[in-house]
This record gives sequence, C-alpha cells and structure tokens, in this order.
Amino acid sequence: MNRLKKSIYAFSLMGIALLSVQCKSDKKKNTEETPQNKTENMVTISKEAYGVTSDSIAVDKYIMKNEKGMEISVITYGGIITSWTAPDRNNDYKDIVLGYNTLEDYEKETPFFGALIGRYGNRIAKGKFSLDDTEYTLATNDGANHLHGGDKGFDKVVWNAAEVKTDSTASLVLTYLSKDMEEGYPGNLETKVTYTLTNDNELQIVYEATTDKKTIVNLTQHSYFNLTGDFSKTILDHEITINADKLVPVDATLIPTGELTDVANTPFDFREAKAIEKDINTKDEQLERGLGYDHCWVLNNQNEGVRLVASAYEKESGRQLDVFSDEPGIQLYTGNFLDGTLPSKQGGTYAHRTGFCLETQHYPDSPNQENFPTTVLNPGEKYISKTSFKFSAR
Repeated sequence: MNRLKKSIYAFSLMGIALLSVQCKSDKKKNTEETPQNKTENMVTISKEAYGVTSDSIAVDKYIMKNEKGMEISVITYGGIITSWTAPDRNNDYKDIVLGYNTLEDYEKETPFFGALIGRYGNRIAKGKFSLDDTEYTLATNDGANHLHGGDKGFDKVVWNAAEVKTDSTASLVLTYLSKDMEEGYPGNLETKVTYTLTNDNELQIVYEATTDKKTIVNLTQHSYFNLTGDFSKTILDHEITINADKLVPVDATLIPTGELTDVANTPFDFREAKAIEKDINTKDEQLERGLGYDHCWVLNNQNEGVRLVASAYEKESGRQLDVFSDEPGIQLYTGNFLDGTLPSKQGGTYAHRTGFCLETQHYPDSPNQENFPTTVLNPGEKYISKTSFKFSAR
C-alpha cells in the first residue's frame, strides 16, 4: 500500500473512531436529558370525560398524581375537587375529602362539596352592597342573606381548563368569564384559578381576577376534609390549630356584628392545638348561632403574605394538614348542617359533622363593613390570592 493510500486509510479509521465516540457521547447526553427519562420524578396529569350537565355541557375530569402517590381529581363543573388522597403514618393513601360519585349528585342541591366559591365567598347582608353610591342587589339564598356567589355561583358553572406541566409539578388552569351583572355583580370578571400539585404532597392554589368595572371579589375553596379517610366517622376528634388572636363574631343570621373580639378564654381559642369536640358543645351564644363552628377568624401577621395559618391533625391515622395563605381570614366550618340525607361516595350517607372546612378568605360582609379589609377590585388592578394545603403524617 503506497504512502498516500496509507494516510487516507489512517484518517478513515480515525474518523470512524471519533464518530463512534461522538455517537456514544450523544447517546449518553440524550439519555440524561430526554424528559421521558425523568417521568419517575414528574407529577402527571390526565384527562377523561366525566359527564354532561342537565343543560348539555360536557364536563371533564382531570387527575393529578405525584411520585409519592398523592392523587387529586378535579372536574370542570365548579372546579370541584372530587377526591384527594393523602398518606397516613404507614404511608397508606386514602381519600380524605367528602364528595359524590356522579355529576348528577353535584348538580343537585349540595353543601358546596369541594367547589370553587365566587364571586364572593361567605355571606353578604340582605344581598345588598354599594359602590360609588350605586346599590347592587344579589340573590338572597341563605335566609335573608347572600351566600357563596348566589343561585348560580362559580361552584355551578363549567370552567375552561388547560394543563401545564414541569418536571416536578402539574397544574390545572381553570378560567371563567363572569359577565357584567351575572348574579347581580357589576363588571365583566375574568377569573383564573390554578391548582398545582407538587411532589411534596402540597396543593397550591392561586386565584386571579381582573374586571372592566368596579366590583367586589372574594374567592375560596370549599373542600370538606375528614382525615380518617372513613366518612362514616365524625371529625370531632381532629385537633385544629388556627393562628389567630381574634374572631369575627356574628349576629343571629351569621352576619358580622362589625367588631373583632379576642379569642382568649373562649371556645374559639385554637392558638394551641385543640380537638374540635372539646368546646363545640359549650354553652356559648356564638356557637349556638352557628350550630357549632361556622365562623371567620382574624388571622395574625397579615402583612407577611403567605404564611402558616392553620393546621389539622388526626391522631388515629397520623395525617396532618397544614394550610398556608396570604388571606386575612379563615372560616372553620364543622359540617353542622350535614344531617344524613346526602349520599356518601363510600356508601351510606354523610352524617352530622363528618367533614370540616378551612376556607381562606376575606371576612364575611366586607363590602358593608368599613373597618374590614377591602374586597373592592377596580379596572386596571389584578386580584391575586394564594393558598396551599400540605399533607404529612406523624
């Protein structure tokens, strides 16, 4: 073989070797970087048909699941969380939120199981409020008062939905346009609620809204929790902690009196962990008016933004729920109106006090209370509120 041919041959072998090394390097690089190879670290989200409303609107269900095993199902009707699993101290995941098995049951009269609440969570006195000397009239769907957005609040509409995924989270983004004067509220309200599940067994909720006319907004989430995972049991032994020194007391129709009272030396002191049953049957005017706990607490450290505001612990299972929020108030409701008439998704019915709610929010009737934090939203402003629910076991 002459010298020229030998050189060409040598260069060819060198090229093949370099190409082989490069291919191996690229293969390794692709193996490391391809998203499909990170699925074990990702939170997944999937979609399936759930049903059709009585007025022929299709409803979908989205299922988010993280690497630890937490699974949350949300339907586009009302943004309702229909199921939510959490681990006990033995890492046994069970559903810990009350709800139904069918869309038909959710469309019937329900106590807002798992739903998004708007435009205004909680009560507005006599269904009336004023903005700039204009009085607005809302539905009176709770005796003489307005409750949770009216006859067809955000809990009864079908939301638009989109999925957003990262390596460590999955989000369901729900949007809804509440048109001017819907349920009596002024302004076209563009509303967005984002549910995000993390691998830390935390559900983060971000509420956002804008308007083209001065209006009021107070959004919240109305899941009923029972940390035993057995909905035939009451929640009376659950230990609750609320980081609040004051309460928003109410009149006989559950409308705030306007004052803020100290919780010290009352049944409403949850600054240290306390079982719900400890004081719920105490002879107390506020408890009698709410038929138990159905009150808003004035949360501490309101200038700190998102912070730990409340916790719940169930000693038999070891499940603990920590609630973080930037809201000024939280409503503890102890299922006082559950009376054994509503069907349980576990069979049977939901008996008295088999679920509790921790609803982060502004105070009830704020539009009519000058000294309460404002719930007014102006054009050009953006309403934004953040709450998260984090589960652990001990």
